[in-house]
Parts: sequence; structure tokens; C-alpha cells
Amino acid sequence: MSSENLTMARSASLKPIEDIGNEMGLGSHLLEPYGRHVMKVSLDAISELADQPRAKYVVVTAVTPTPLGEGKTTTTVGLGQAFKHIGKSSVVCVRQPSMGPALGIKGGASGGGMSQVVPMEQLNLHLTGDMHAVTAAHNQLSAMLDNHLFRGNALGMDPHSVTWRRVLDVNDRALRHVVTGLGGRMDGVPREAGFDITAASEVMATLALTTSLADLRARLGRIVVGYTHDGEPVTAEQLQAAGAMTVLLREAIKPNLMQTMENTPVLVHCGPFGNIATGNSSIIADLVALRCGEYVVTEAGFGADMGAERFFNIKCRTSGERPDAAVVVATIRALKAHSGRYRIVAGKPLPPELLAENPDDVRAGATNLAKQIENVRRHGIPAVVAVNSFPTDHASEHDVVREVAEDAGARFAVCDHFARGGAGAVTLAEAVVEASDEASDFRMLYPDDASLREKIETIAREIYGADGVDYSPVASRSLDTYERAGFGGLPICMAKTHLSLSSDPTLKGAPTGWRLPVREVRAAVGAGFVYPICGDMQTMPGLGSDPAAAHIDIDADGEVVGLF
Repeated sequence: MSSENLTMARSASLKPIEDIGNEMGLGSHLLEPYGRHVMKVSLDAISELADQPRAKYVVVTAVTPTPLGEGKTTTTVGLGQAFKHIGKSSVVCVRQPSMGPALGIKGGASGGGMSQVVPMEQLNLHLTGDMHAVTAAHNQLSAMLDNHLFRGNALGMDPHSVTWRRVLDVNDRALRHVVTGLGGRMDGVPREAGFDITAASEVMATLALTTSLADLRARLGRIVVGYTHDGEPVTAEQLQAAGAMTVLLREAIKPNLMQTMENTPVLVHCGPFGNIATGNSSIIADLVALRCGEYVVTEAGFGADMGAERFFNIKCRTSGERPDAAVVVATIRALKAHSGRYRIVAGKPLPPELLAENPDDVRAGATNLAKQIENVRRHGIPAVVAVNSFPTDHASEHDVVREVAEDAGARFAVCDHFARGGAGAVTLAEAVVEASDEASDFRMLYPDDASLREKIETIAREIYGADGVDYSPVASRSLDTYERAGFGGLPICMAKTHLSLSSDPTLKGAPTGWRLPVREVRAAVGAGFVYPICGDMQTMPGLGSDPAAAHIDIDADGEVVGLF
């Protein structure tokens, strides 16, 4: 994100945050101040507002991401703002940014231009401390586990079977693989371990999928941290850790209320990793929002094959809510990139030919868009394609996207909400209203009682376009173990690259003639899903040669500089 974004964000005229809550129907007794511009929302709001009319439920997804960034959060915020311009009320729901990537290469995740969540510095740096609460709860379980091993291992855990690592909300490659317990006899049992980033924690995924404090307590107790020598799972409940974990998360379970630059309410809550977890904000935030406006706009991470598929088949399966429409965000330059004819490197200047008028390259890359529309419509809801436009776009290229979208059965809108805020997304909002009013038949991709292999193969064939699935011997043994342990009814959260519909990040467009390799399978029993691992998933990012953190400071006026 550029300094221009920060300048725009600081120019916003913010309303008192209590007024934002009151306009949503949240009484002051349901709001807990966290500074001047953020409030926590009490979970009592869910039951207290239960009789209010339910909003239309809209999920924002995208084509397969490119290093350029497609502006999905910006579009989510712009759409939320646009509803006010057509006389409708809305609430935006987004994930909390992970601080590690914000201080690394990604920068902030608050939207951009005139379509941002504000104050953006507060959003991207700590906010209300929820990330740190998840870190503390996760590591408390790690400490209890290692203490159990040190105190005699009454449960008979196999130290080599421990699957529970530690977490930290930083990018630090040096922590990916460590040995704990070194030193003297009183320093613990030596064993190989490691750190993930907090967003990759199962505690984070569990918090995002819970529906109440009692449900969270039960889910935390079900977390499996390893296995006995006889192959039996060992849980957080058995280690007597789940109660303390719940207490540490008692404030973090409450959604955070903020606002956009145009004073549209925003609920920011949870930030599960998009590669190995659901990549969606919390169910609780959506349950509150659905009784606080006419439209709820919630964002799903990465492309429709990733975040949206999990939104439909994991988040909605758990919440019981049914979406009314989906927005698929695309940019002309992203579709050109999916033609496979350009080499694009994050942080490097764009190839000049990428910006030249070339509808043929747009058409070649739009195979990816067509497949992602198909992925949305496979779940029985209408789709709207939103072209996040840039000044370098050409009308002939927009015409190609319109043709592809309409041929795939989707509505179409060109937006310039980055430059114009909600006014630049009015056409999109009108298309979403039409789509949401259309009769739909929302359906899951697979039934609960399908086997784990059937679920995996359905996702691979129908969503990714694979010819089939190849399981490693280790993956096959794990699937058999999970079926015997009673985990077969859980949904699937596929861990694969977000840079391609396939498992190979170099394959662009909509590749065919390939098979999905599953090298490992793990169970996130507390969160409530099984995740097959297809390729090398990096759960602890590293810093680049010129990390954003090197440019962040405080100026003479006490203002943050260099963050964006």
C-alpha cells in the first residue's frame, strides 16, 4: 500500500464509533470502548437482535490471485459503501490483518484509496490485541503439553507424534524448526518442534468458526495435540488446558467494530490463514451483522476455489446461514497474467506490454474467471463479476470480460471505488441487489456422510478441475486413522497453493490434464475440519531483503510513518 492510501485514510471524517453502533441497532450496553475509534461488540447482541429482519448475505471472492493484487478488500469496502448511495444499509465483515505480513512485504490489509477501513494504522497494528490473545492461548497449550511430558507423561504420549507447535505473529524463518528442552534436566524434555505464524494456529481457526463462548470451550477441548504409543489421540481436554485457553480468549471472541471512510460499519474479527485454514472472518461477526442492516458484505480469502469454497462448505455448514450472492473480483491485468504470457514479480515494475491494449490476452486469461464463476454457481447462488478498474484499462478489454461473465451466467459491473469510494461502486451494488433478489438454491458441494476421500476428490475434480487425486502412503494411513477415530464427518479444508487452480503455482488460467497430489493429511478437530496438504505449505513466513519493518518509524509529531 502506498503513502497515498495513508494520507487518504487520515483525511476521513470519522463518526463517533458509538454512533456507528447505534445506527446498526446496537445499544450502548452492547458496546465496549477500546480507545476512540474501536469498540468490542458483546455476544449478547446475537440473541438480543434475533427478531430483527435478516440481511442479504453477500460473499466477495476473486479470480486466482496474482502478485499484483486484485483489490478484493478494497472492493468489499467499496461495495459496502456503495449501498448507502442507493438507499440501502450495509455492514462489512473482514478478517483482522496479520501483523507479520504487514511488517514484511504485504503491507496493510485495510482496503485502499477511498475504500478503506479506518483508522488503518490501528487496524493493521495490534487493534484490540485479539491476535496476541490467540497466541497466548495457543502457547499455553504448548506449555501444558511439554509440562505433561516433563512430569512423567501419564497419558503415554509418543513425543515423536506431537503435532502441536508454537505460534507468534511475526515473520521469522529462523523459528520454523527448533529443538525445545535443551539445557539441564529441569529445562524440559528435548524434542524437535517449531513455530507457525499466529494466523495459522488452529486456535485462530477455531475462534473463527465458533458460535458462542460455550461452543468455543467445547471446541478447544477437542483439539488433538498428538497421539499415544497406541495411536490414540491426545486432546487439550486431557491435558486440562482448554479451560485456561477459553479464559484467555474471553475478550477476543467479541467482534471489533470500526468504520469505513464513508462511515459504513465494519466488523473486524479473526484472521485465519488462507492456505491451511478457512481464510474467512468469524461466524460470530456475521451473525451479529446479519441483524444490523439490509446487506452484509463479507470477504473470503484468495480465489473462489479457496476462500469461497471454504465459506460455502465449512463456514456456512457450521453457521447454518445461506448466502444470497457472490461477487467475483477481477482486474484486467490479472486476467492478462493468467494468459501465461507475462512474467510478473512482486515488487518489480510491470512489463510495459501488460498495460497495452490487448483483448486477446484478456480472453486467454479469462478462462480462470470463467472457472471461478462456475465454482460459485456450482453452489447454487448467483454471481456478479466486479472489474476493479485501473486507468490503464481499455474499453475493448472490459467488453471481453463482460462477454465471458455473461456467457458463464454472471452479472457484470466495472468499478472505480479506489478513486471514488462508494460512488464508484454504485453499478456493482445495483447488480448485487438484483442478484440477491434472484431465486437461488444454495447447496453444499458434498454431504456430511461422504467419506473423507470422496470429499477430497469432489473438491479436486469439481472445483480445481483435476483429473483425480494421488495419495501418498502417509496420507492414506492418516485418512484411515481419522475415519476410525470418528473424524470422517468433518468437512475438508484443502491446503494448497493459492496461486493456481491446480497444486502447481506456475500453472495459470484454468489448467487441465493434471492430478492433485496429497502428501499429508492432518485433522484440526477443534476447528472442525480435516486438511489434506497438497505441496509445500509455508506456515511461518520469512522477511525479505527489504522488509516493510525497516521503513516504519515515528515522526516528530508522533505519527506512524513508513507502514504503507
